[in-house]
Amino acid sequence: MENRLMRALPYAGIAATALCAAAVAGFGAALAGYSQSLHPVALLGAKGFPHALAFNLLAFVLPGMLAGTVAIGLRHRLPADAGWSVRVGTQLAFLSALGFIALGLLPLEADDLNSAASRYHATAWMLWWVAFIPGALLLAISGWRRPDWRPFAGFSLAAALAMLAVVLFAVELLPAGVAQRLAFGLWLAWLCWAGWRLRPD
Repeated sequence: MENRLMRALPYAGIAATALCAAAVAGFGAALAGYSQSLHPVALLGAKGFPHALAFNLLAFVLPGMLAGTVAIGLRHRLPADAGWSVRVGTQLAFLSALGFIALGLLPLEADDLNSAASRYHATAWMLWWVAFIPGALLLAISGWRRPDWRPFAGFSLAAALAMLAVVLFAVELLPAGVAQRLAFGLWLAWLCWAGWRLRPD
């Protein structure tokens, strides 16, 4: 059983991406008046919306759990002489996965964005990206010293800087739906590559 899980682990990021994308596309198409470019992803899972629980499970909770397994897998694949920075980087990646899970467990209240529930959701959103950016940067800095990790390190650096630009600037310049999907897309792309790093040598 353990060997099967290890063989499946490289595909965890791809599975998380497929689940999240399919849920957003499918539930978005089923909700009358919903715009992928204008409305935030989490609106599909807001309290009182049809099938909100199913959406939150498929779009956030299960992909977040898969992301957590990737982060743990990276942690266990580190060489024995890996420094503290790369170890902290993998731990922050795991914390980011927990934040993504929390997005589904703490849904918005669409009728009251200032409610306690909506504030908890906003906190989960912040935990997700605040943990990811330094985690990816630490993995990039540490991984650059190892030739076999260098391509992944370069992508981690690009993903972290792009995510920072999205959450600081794109959210002000682009429609909310577009900016949020850019952020999710960056994280999921990074997750796919991170999972692929777990292929047996």
